[in-house]
Amino acid sequence: MNISIIFEQTQQLPHIPQVVQELMQSFQDEDIDVDKISEKVAMDQALTAKVLRLANSAHYGAARSVSNTSDAIVLLGFNTLRTLVLASGVTSSFKAPEGFDMNSFWKQSFAIGALSKWIAKYVPSAEAETAFTCGMLNSIGSLLIRVVLPEEVSRIDASEDLGGKRHSLERAELGFDGAKVGSELAKRWKFPEEMVEAINDQNNADFDQEYGTYAGIIYIARYLHNAHKEDWDEERIIAEFPTAVAKSIGMDADKAYQDVASTSDLETGLDALLDG
Repeated sequence: MNISIIFEQTQQLPHIPQVVQELMQSFQDEDIDVDKISEKVAMDQALTAKVLRLANSAHYGAARSVSNTSDAIVLLGFNTLRTLVLASGVTSSFKAPEGFDMNSFWKQSFAIGALSKWIAKYVPSAEAETAFTCGMLNSIGSLLIRVVLPEEVSRIDASEDLGGKRHSLERAELGFDGAKVGSELAKRWKFPEEMVEAINDQNNADFDQEYGTYAGIIYIARYLHNAHKEDWDEERIIAEFPTAVAKSIGMDADKAYQDVASTSDLETGLDALLDG
């Protein structure tokens, strides 16, 4: 099967607001016009409503009520506003496949984003918000496969339940995996090349193929997330840590080990997007 079959189903492809695309490109633009971006966000009423609800939640703890996107930038900072807009825009772009728990999917995505941001603290060449966004988007390709190819996905789900790694099962069943689909979708959404490559290469460590810093961060974040799901203790997490990947991306793993217990309860505040 060729990956093109996914993108031939144009009526099922998710679309994100133009302002979200512009915000993604702002990761590479040091001269971004923050006021202009704020005005564009404000023009999308549905997006703005979600962003303001998040900005006023207890997690972000603004000093006073946030009533518009300009306030959000002043009180929370541009990077936080950008994260809220990106999360709001991307989660709204996908329709839930029948019988699929989208809330659980996005909660997992946000958790991997938070873990990626935590890992970035120990990688000198990494930028925290970029790492978060790459982590948050790590599984969008598998979600799109689920939307377009439900029968094939049911077989992959059954095999995964028996203990297989999803990306290997996708490759065996389809000839490609969610990472390839996700990177193609990110490319069509005009995301920065750095993020496209991170999504594309996130499984490469399992296949002895080259990968960059953010792909390695996603790999380690998924490892930590799975470890917490399996309720591993701190000793086992450190013992089985993917040290080769950590070394490859320049991560100070020894320093990270001292703080690894804190990764079990990282919060993004983005779960509020999924309420109601």
